[in-house]
Amino acid sequence: MRAVIDTSLFFIEYPIPGELYTPPSVIEELVDLRSKCRYETLLASGLRVIGPTQASRERVFAAAQKTGDAEKISATDGDILALALDLNATIYSDDFAVHNVAYTLGIMSHPVQQRSPKKRVWKFRCTGCKRFYRALGECPVCGSPIKRTIK
Repeated sequence: MRAVIDTSLFFIEYPIPGELYTPPSVIEELVDLRSKCRYETLLASGLRVIGPTQASRERVFAAAQKTGDAEKISATDGDILALALDLNATIYSDDFAVHNVAYTLGIMSHPVQQRSPKKRVWKFRCTGCKRFYRALGECPVCGSPIKRTIK
């Protein structure tokens, strides 16, 4: 079994079976001594650091637009999802937006310290006049901010 691990896995001791992978952007986020030590331990145990393909990145960000998670998916999150697509791997992460996009793309995901995620369908609603829209921004009717809500 192949597993792609998110940054959060470098801050805790959590056993993950199988071949471990992570993109270089995750390693760049490791700044404290504990996470760097965990990285060195996992690297010695066979962790592979490889980047995803551009085609998979594009599929991920298209799916994030579709689910309404595009504003929440960082470049690193996109790399994690794209690498899982490339490797046909399971993602280990506690990020709900990552799980939601993974579900849409048919990628298996596994929470670490959080509850199991459910697929979310987002709506965008004006905080002033309460009208619904297709994206975040400013309401063209009343000028209030449009916020993301669960459908």
